[in-house]
Amino acid sequence: MGLNAVCVHGHFYQPPRDDPLSGLIPDEIGSEPYRNWNERIHAECYKPNAELGNFAKVSFNVGPTLFKWMESYDPVTYKAIIDQERQSFERNGVGNGMAQPYHHVILPLANKRDKVTQIQWGISDFEHRFGHSPAGMWLPETAVDLETLAFLADNKIQFTILAPWQVKAPDNELGDQPFLIELPGKRKPMIVFLYHQSLSTMVSFVSDTTRNAEYFVNDKILPILESSDEFQKRMLLIASDGEVYGHHKSFRDKFLSYMLNGALNQQEIEITYPGLWLSQHQPEKYAELSEFSSWSCLHGIVRWMGECNCTPDAIWKAPLRWALDKLAEELDHQYQVYLGRYTRRIWQLRNAYIHVFLGEVSLEALLSQFISQPLDENDVTKIGMLLAAQYERQRIFTSCGWFHDQFHRIEPQNNIAYAAQAVWLTKQVTGVDLKPKALALLRKVKDQRTGLRGDTVFSERYLRMQDFTEENISYFNPSSSFST
Repeated sequence: MGLNAVCVHGHFYQPPRDDPLSGLIPDEIGSEPYRNWNERIHAECYKPNAELGNFAKVSFNVGPTLFKWMESYDPVTYKAIIDQERQSFERNGVGNGMAQPYHHVILPLANKRDKVTQIQWGISDFEHRFGHSPAGMWLPETAVDLETLAFLADNKIQFTILAPWQVKAPDNELGDQPFLIELPGKRKPMIVFLYHQSLSTMVSFVSDTTRNAEYFVNDKILPILESSDEFQKRMLLIASDGEVYGHHKSFRDKFLSYMLNGALNQQEIEITYPGLWLSQHQPEKYAELSEFSSWSCLHGIVRWMGECNCTPDAIWKAPLRWALDKLAEELDHQYQVYLGRYTRRIWQLRNAYIHVFLGEVSLEALLSQFISQPLDENDVTKIGMLLAAQYERQRIFTSCGWFHDQFHRIEPQNNIAYAAQAVWLTKQVTGVDLKPKALALLRKVKDQRTGLRGDTVFSERYLRMQDFTEENISYFNPSSSFST
């Protein structure tokens, strides 16, 4: 592989749009001629990029919840993406796909146990689909802190991708090579790749620069490479939402294909990806991490916990974050008390639960690995319900619930719906009713424009749970709506 290289990374993810109880996506206004935005974006982006073979040459991650939807909606495209990544892995010994924490949670805002769960679930989902372990992990919104990087290292993740402002390099020097971030304890340093800010901005927001692949390569990429004092060692990383290529910007799937298969080749510039680059180039320089930062908001992670200048007057965000944090603590306490009767490894059991809803193991088989005492059918059902409650409790922190400025949107309301389902399931098993506390916590969550309150949303979603019969909720496994 030559030493002048370009890497394009696509972050492919969509907020969960499915009804939290039924698992079905309702018809959505604006997505016409398709029934919902998942289907429209799939037709405009995921499918054409797969048909063009772009997933074989870019670095990419696909959100696990999006991939699960795609697996059933369009298994041909789903398989094509996997096959293209697998070819890279078999050819080079390292794949071009990256894992992602399962529920797109802002990890610096999560507690230690949740960080581990989200990371391990994301890794397991990647291994289940691609058939090999991931070398890297894309962090939701690239939000990062040292503890998150340490847990990545503990789970054999070698690298991640960050924005250039998320590290402080020695002597204020920001090159295009990966840096090492020192981690606490005796852990090996984490490798962080920094994407090129101006090139990534052009791809994402400046349409005129990506109308012609040859122009983009000759007039934008080449001058940057040629201006480097270390021309022989440079790699440019361009990162953006994957939906840019065909959905946000029409025909950019074809732009990407021609750039990868024509324009870059004409200039004898190699196409690479982080794992492949590291197989031949090891980073040497250390940098300092700018903790609690992200790529999508220059205010760091404030956007997902309160007001920032990107979402002014979103006064509902802080109460929602506080309410769900407190409710999660209560749900965890009930889980710990109940499961503590059966095993000391209650959190390891939760981490391993992903193998049940991936269909790799039955619930009974999983429980036998952690619980030595005999379990009857009622025991298995109740423990399964409580694990399902923990799955819902993980979903309540999906980042999309805080991204926009309005509470009167599907994303934050879904987060509360997940909370209602977790509370209802927990009551069925333990007899402890957390609904009054949840209503009190969510009462201060209010949309300033419509007056919609969080406790109202919770009550409506909880009532839907009550309307389900015992027949509907008798068994919790991957086919259950609670595990979709």
